Amino acid sequence: MKIKYLGTSAAEGVPALFCFCDVCKKSAEAGGRNIRTRSQAVIDDKLLIDFPADTYLHILNYGLNLKEVQHCLITHAHPDHLYPLDIDMRRGCFAYPKTPNGHIPLTFYASKKSGEGIVRIIEDNRLDEKANVRFQRVKPFEPFEAGGYIATALKADHARELEPVFYAVSDGKKTLLYAHDTGYFPEDTWEYLERTKPYFDFVSLDCTGCVFNYRQGHMGIDTCTEVKNRLLEICVADDKTVWCLHHFSHNGLVTYDEFVPEAEKKGFLVSYDSMEYEF
Repeated sequence: MKIKYLGTSAAEGVPALFCFCDVCKKSAEAGGRNIRTRSQAVIDDKLLIDFPADTYLHILNYGLNLKEVQHCLITHAHPDHLYPLDIDMRRGCFAYPKTPNGHIPLTFYASKKSGEGIVRIIEDNRLDEKANVRFQRVKPFEPFEAGGYIATALKADHARELEPVFYAVSDGKKTLLYAHDTGYFPEDTWEYLERTKPYFDFVSLDCTGCVFNYRQGHMGIDTCTEVKNRLLEICVADDKTVWCLHHFSHNGLVTYDEFVPEAEKKGFLVSYDSMEYEF
């Protein structure tokens, strides 16, 4: 299994859109891995996670090929994770058919609340008929099949009105935990993990706060370490598990270059735009 991080920032990006703080200035000057676009990832180049407005930028810059993507997991409906208007770009003169029978299928998976914008754009523009777009509602702790993978939505501690989730994804051999956006996991999620005992080969954790510790809604490195230790304690991860921090804000007070040594001390990789990791 391979994960590719296409975008690794929180909503405002790094450097942030209207910001001139020290972190944003230093990131802009240093360039490279210090520059972050809005959060998105793809598994094995075909299972997409989230659909921000920066999806188009990720196609141009990082080789995202939507022709290979037929399934997209949505964590929640904040616009840095879901930009439904771009789904309409599949219809009519915006996009010409990719096969003799029309568009390849594209299914979005989300909770009922977070999927409302997707359902609306599909219904308003008849995308189910014109562009072969589908929506499938997910419910916490109920595994479902998506393009040959088994995904399970887990309850997140984030914007509760949107019924946010994060995902465990398995290809039958390896299993990924992609925990964004969330604070310290809700107890319902911990109870599910303790009861079902999945084994995670790769764990990606929200670290929006970086060295400035967040616990609710998002996490910082201290809370990520607490989550890591609890996952180890309940035996769903071990010393072979790869740990990676992801989803960063300038409010975390450090650039990529500054944060990497701090994360390494606690056994974490730090994601950057275009980073690939095979496990």
